[in-house]
Amino acid sequence: MNKFDLEKLVNIRVSEARALLESNNFHGAYYLVGYALECALKACIAKQVKEYDFPSKQLANASHTHKLVELLGTAGLKQKLTQREKEDQEFSLNWAVAKDWTEVSRYDCTIEKTRATDLFNAVTDNESGILTWLKTYW
Repeated sequence: MNKFDLEKLVNIRVSEARALLESNNFHGAYYLVGYALECALKACIAKQVKEYDFPSKQLANASHTHKLVELLGTAGLKQKLTQREKEDQEFSLNWAVAKDWTEVSRYDCTIEKTRATDLFNAVTDNESGILTWLKTYW
């Protein structure tokens, strides 16, 4: 999988999450929009690897996680996130919602409409959404 595949996957998963949200399938919508965020962070990490270069073992190992905060660090975006949070309160609130997503949510049968909608909006908002911001770094 390469950077461009990950970018395509982000768009596919967001579209699927939107469809699930609209059909009141909140569990799947929550999981997929979080997974889209994970893929976006991994696209940012993939940008660090130059064509035909072999990635360092440390970068490769650090990239094989589902933890968004760890992926953010591996992508080298922690300081940029802190700066953006200072500049945009809405973005800061969106990150507070998004950072708590985990891949274990795929097993969570208690996700309600509000939680799924909040995450979807935090990730996809055109002005202060996490994806909008991440796309500037992939």
